[in-house]
Amino acid sequence: MAFCELRYFSPALQKQSAANVILPDPEVGPGPYPVLYLLHGLSDDQTIWHRRTSIERYVAGLPLIVVMPDGGRGFYADAVHGFAYETAIAGDLVQLIDGTFKTLPVREGRAVAGLSMGGYGAVRYALRRPDLFCAAVSHSGALLFGHRPLPGDESGNPEFVRILGESPAGGPNDLCAAAAATDPEQQPALRIDCGVDDFLLEDNRAFHAHLDEIGYPHEYAEFPGAHDWGYWDTHVQETLRFVMARMRG
Repeated sequence: MAFCELRYFSPALQKQSAANVILPDPEVGPGPYPVLYLLHGLSDDQTIWHRRTSIERYVAGLPLIVVMPDGGRGFYADAVHGFAYETAIAGDLVQLIDGTFKTLPVREGRAVAGLSMGGYGAVRYALRRPDLFCAAVSHSGALLFGHRPLPGDESGNPEFVRILGESPAGGPNDLCAAAAATDPEQQPALRIDCGVDDFLLEDNRAFHAHLDEIGYPHEYAEFPGAHDWGYWDTHVQETLRFVMARMRG
């Protein structure tokens, strides 16, 4: 397989941006291939999944393109005051990937997954753009970001207020509201997991309970582990099985 470092200009960000891309071996078939967008957490960048997990080894032999973009510290949202990371990735980058590589450029050819901030971003993109993504997976996701303060941030972090605005609950950055508003005929498949020693566990349980309450079908699992790479390296393998079962290749 091939590993690519993609450097490009993002119109939404009005700056150069980057993504790392894993391409399948030619032996798996000529394509076109479905695409998994794999999102990083708050303190990382587009290199981290490749550096800290065996993602390249896990996708060996799969007819799948994996795209790992740089999402900054923007929670993959179009900030109220700041960078427009939702438009940059779900818009600019998806178009660039489809125009550059041999992709399957339809909803059934795209899925998105991520950890922590990226777990929020993955579910966000799927719920807000079900025309683009057929499935999403969150590992240890900050799934109530935009609905209530993150654990330890009850005083209001100015960085997050800049992204969300002063009163985000119920608005475009609230995944609980987004899930409730999704057309049942076009609901993306969702899978959520979290470690039992993770500081975001209660937020994951609360979002799971909300999905149950509104009747949104989804998979939910808890496993031993904390908010760390040992956990994510193990469970990204389940992500691959989940999205490959739902994408068309």
